[in-house]
Amino acid sequence: MTVIESAFVFIISFIIGTIGIYVGARIITETESFGKAAVTALIGAIVWVVVAFLFGWIPLLGPLLALIAYVGVVNWQYPAGWGSAAVISLIAWITSIIILYALALVGFVQFSAFGVPGA
Repeated sequence: MTVIESAFVFIISFIIGTIGIYVGARIITETESFGKAAVTALIGAIVWVVVAFLFGWIPLLGPLLALIAYVGVVNWQYPAGWGSAAVISLIAWITSIIILYALALVGFVQFSAFGVPGA
């Protein structure tokens, strides 16, 4: 994959992840900031990767720690509590899956998104 192709995949994935977080935050906290969702997606992805790199080798605990760290970033950005952050993350994941599935059906992208774990 060339640098341009990699940049394109990153941008598309980042936009999809941001949309997912935006939708989740809009539903749960009524926050209407796309910029805040973008920052959350970027920081959340970085935190996920770092925690997964450090602890991912530990069965069950590693992925769980990465997920908790990601939800912690959402909680930090949208201070409505851990439960709300978990629901925002779940809605972001579902939204991203729906968008990615639709785009993958038409052959536009692969089935993954930057900024939303597991999507």
